[in-house]
Amino acid sequence: MNAQVKMPTVALVPQGSIEAYVRMINTYPMLTAEEEKELGERLYYHDDVEAAKQLILSHLRFVAHVARNYSGYGLPQADLIQEGNIGLMKAVRRFNPEMGVRLVSFAVHWIKAEIHEYVLKNWRIVKVATTKAQRKLFFNLRKSKQRLGWFNNEEIGIVADELGVSRKDVMEMESRMAAQDMSFDIDNDDDDNSIVAPALYLQDESSNFSETIENDNWDNDAADKLNSALESLDERSQDIIKARWLDADDSKSTLQELASKYNVSAERIRQLEKNAMKKLRTAIEA
Repeated sequence: MNAQVKMPTVALVPQGSIEAYVRMINTYPMLTAEEEKELGERLYYHDDVEAAKQLILSHLRFVAHVARNYSGYGLPQADLIQEGNIGLMKAVRRFNPEMGVRLVSFAVHWIKAEIHEYVLKNWRIVKVATTKAQRKLFFNLRKSKQRLGWFNNEEIGIVADELGVSRKDVMEMESRMAAQDMSFDIDNDDDDNSIVAPALYLQDESSNFSETIENDNWDNDAADKLNSALESLDERSQDIIKARWLDADDSKSTLQELASKYNVSAERIRQLEKNAMKKLRTAIEA
């Protein structure tokens, strides 16, 4: 597909509420197998841009459905959908109607690949998965759980065998994924008659005072590096990072809101954000 497909911006970049966006994309009709094959042939053999547009629009609802499965990582749903839409367009560009499969079966791998890459780059500034096995573990750990709470030793072994990773990898990944949602069972009430949390009575046999100091120093050093890296960014990049990642959850800005603020496209804001995040990661990992 050599010609550029011009799509309605609102279809590829969710604006306003997600509910309104879903209602809008559901107005695009779904294709029968015959219609899809005809459009695929027009695109594959004749570079028909209008055919590509119809194939993409008819599958936007599927992208939104896939993106909902990644809502547990604390990332904006609109951005997950936008990344999935990019994967859909890549799939349409490579779709061969002679393969004998429906586009949805072919496109799901491209859609998930784009969303996976976005999640891994942005769920934490410090990378959580660097190898293929760790990436597989990252995205399968939650659905591998057989019960709520932490794994027991037997479950750790089962998950490690199923995903081809070590028991240590399973325990570390579970701990890192749970860290952002973990709360301490400590009563902050100043009342002398308040009940002390039971956790305070437990002996921590793994406690290592020197290691705790070292970890605190490392955290402080990482925070200093992050602050220095933020200060090295230009004013616009600083504002984008703060608005997208450092502000409170209920006041974070979307790509479209920042695009309107700086009078540029949402894709340009996304590029600036990506470059700024890369600089921050480099500074922290140095």
